Amino acid sequence: MAPISVNIKHAGKTHDVQLDTTLPPAVFKEAVYNVTGVPVDRMKVMVKGGILKDDSNWAKIGPKAGQTFMVIGTAGELPKAPQKPIVFLEDMADEDLAAALERPVGLLNLGNTCYMNSTVQALRAIPELQVALGVPSPNSSSSSSAPNISGTLPKPLRDLYANLSRTSDAVNPASFLHVLRQVNPQFAERDRSGKGAIGGMGGGYAQQDAEECYSQVLNSVRDVEVPDSLIHPGAIGGTGGQKKRFIEQYMMGEIRRELSSPESPDEAPTVTIEKIMKIECNINSQTNYMHSGIMSALTSVISKTSPTLGREAQYTQTSRITRLPSYLNVHMVRFAWKADVQKKAKIMRKVKFPTTYDAVDLTSPELREKLLPASRRLQEIEKERAERRKVRKRTKNAPAAGGPSTVVQDSITAGEDVTMASAEPGNEAGGALEDEEIYRAREKTELEALVDPDLRADVGASTTGLYELVAIITHKGAAADSGHYMAFVKKSVFHGPPPTLYTGPAANDAGTTNTESAPTRTADPNAMEADDASATTSATITPPTGIDQSKQPSSDPYASEDDEDWYKFDDDKVSVFPKEKLSTLDGGGEDSSAYVLLYRSKEM
Repeated sequence: MAPISVNIKHAGKTHDVQLDTTLPPAVFKEAVYNVTGVPVDRMKVMVKGGILKDDSNWAKIGPKAGQTFMVIGTAGELPKAPQKPIVFLEDMADEDLAAALERPVGLLNLGNTCYMNSTVQALRAIPELQVALGVPSPNSSSSSSAPNISGTLPKPLRDLYANLSRTSDAVNPASFLHVLRQVNPQFAERDRSGKGAIGGMGGGYAQQDAEECYSQVLNSVRDVEVPDSLIHPGAIGGTGGQKKRFIEQYMMGEIRRELSSPESPDEAPTVTIEKIMKIECNINSQTNYMHSGIMSALTSVISKTSPTLGREAQYTQTSRITRLPSYLNVHMVRFAWKADVQKKAKIMRKVKFPTTYDAVDLTSPELREKLLPASRRLQEIEKERAERRKVRKRTKNAPAAGGPSTVVQDSITAGEDVTMASAEPGNEAGGALEDEEIYRAREKTELEALVDPDLRADVGASTTGLYELVAIITHKGAAADSGHYMAFVKKSVFHGPPPTLYTGPAANDAGTTNTESAPTRTADPNAMEADDASATTSATITPPTGIDQSKQPSSDPYASEDDEDWYKFDDDKVSVFPKEKLSTLDGGGEDSSAYVLLYRSKEM
């Protein structure tokens, strides 16, 4: 039935409104609100038989064209039109659509390329790498202003990350894959079994090890320099000095290995210093936790010829880290060579890994002494922040209460003792919390005073030794040369604040440097609910719902800290992975098991 035109009389004025009797009365009330300004909850529409209710039957009321209805109620402010027009998804350009949906996209599998796809997605958890590569803003038309980076692989990697931030469709990584195979011919190995064939054609490419790909990609971009925008004032290797390499500064640590023999106590220990890009977690029949596996790998027994004894002797090699990088790679050694079958087999044992890792126990005594003051205080501060978040959540919808002075005065009136702490402005026990920015500024000043000067001057070094897990590469299957790799990246990586930048040319070039353009930033970090966990990439979402372009970002700059969920990257399929399911990646079978873990240093 077609809508009919009726009249609405309110405050001496008559308005023409369309009435569709096939729709519920609530829709009609909304139309009345649009012309009268009377809120629906304060509105009374007089109809035949009394007042129009939400469950009234239009058939019994029998409205007719031209009929006049009386409306009673105090008008409020009329709804305003949006400052900017509402744009529908189907009318948006790819760049605008990607920014509106704010969901990362996946990579197409080109035939046994899940090892590469998972590597690329895991490395997106390092926004500083995108700054160093010069990934342009999603709103930029070209990358002509990007820094001149050397090497064969960095430029294709930069272009791939730029494409991932500018589209809502899964990206084809063919160009990057082609260069990767040129730089590392091992990834061009053919699958002799024919399992890697595409579309029934033979000669497909073989499955590869994701950890080897991860390491080779990092090695291939080792010549990329640390841009001036990432170098804080007073740091070693700052502007004008000798340029530092990004991988060496941000992802490589130093380890001291001491080799001594208990059979020859008079023999002087042999000490060597090495650069490392990863630490290994050995897995044996007694390994239940990642930390114990790492400690086991740092102490080993080997046999070698003793120059003092003139024979084979047992030597104990003890290793301790003397420099911790901002990003710590942990390799879960899940594949071991089995001589009986002449192939690498997977170690199925379940090994628990932490989401927050204290690496101070892995360090040398000298480095531990430098890290401990800031490390211990940061742990206390994080507990205080968690308590403040709980208080703010509890009082979010509560009416505004009196300030600290009111609370103190009430206590005095009641005859209670008042401590000095309760009278301090902003003290949680004495009244309302101060603005979070005030606490953060105070904490930053306190931590800066505790950071060792040598660590502060070392660009890309961890100053606390505390790490949070931000990315995982998993393997599903029973053998290294088969199975399936996936990546898991923490949501806050994409929706949290961009990295701190200082002066320098990269400040205007990299995609993570501009607050309005960074692929690691979003307007609403809680926009995706957990029940979307089974959803695929945003390329499959085509609802005709509109996006209000005037919507402002969340007023809470620390909202991402509450979001502990993850994104699951299964090639071109991207979904939300709840934090409660993270323990399912511990291993214990042929299902997905953590293989490479990327930890980011917690700083001020």
